[in-house]
Amino acid sequence: MKLIVGLGNPGSRYQGTRHNVGFEVVSIVARRVQATAEREQFSGLVSQGNLGPEKMLLLKPTTFMNVSGSSVLAARDFYKIETADILIICDDFALPLGKLRFRAKGSSGGQKGLDDVIRRLGTDAVPRLRVGIGAPPSGWDVANFVLSRFNKDEQIEAEISWQLAADGVQTFVQEGIQACMNKFNAKNV
Repeated sequence: MKLIVGLGNPGSRYQGTRHNVGFEVVSIVARRVQATAEREQFSGLVSQGNLGPEKMLLLKPTTFMNVSGSSVLAARDFYKIETADILIICDDFALPLGKLRFRAKGSSGGQKGLDDVIRRLGTDAVPRLRVGIGAPPSGWDVANFVLSRFNKDEQIEAEISWQLAADGVQTFVQEGIQACMNKFNAKNV
């Protein structure tokens, strides 16, 4: 079983914000594979689906971004999932809007949700997909920027990148992280 985790913040206040792109991508994957209805478990919203013979557990932690690791740890431990079979999807303001970056391991790069996941799992060898949300405009506070919504022009590009990210998730499930890095890291929307 693969554990696919989209990071974000719960509640309507945060819906559609840059920080919630992980939730958006997981929702797209769930629709594509006709996953089960979401249920509350592991301090998150969980659904299950299959991609061919591969089983997926789709998780959106509802713990708020900066403490997402407890939800991921609970799901991992319950299902006894290997760390290499976990994919964390999060936003990244250091990447241009529409850019995707898969990595098999590494630092959090300052992404606090990913940082908490790494800390709770006790390893930085956690596969991840960073989805570019663009850089904050001059004079903007980073926290305010990541909690802002995409403007009308950006929204189209963002939604295209989420579809491409969902393609990447499917590649991860079927072919692994190396295939994702080869296929998606050079692409821009």
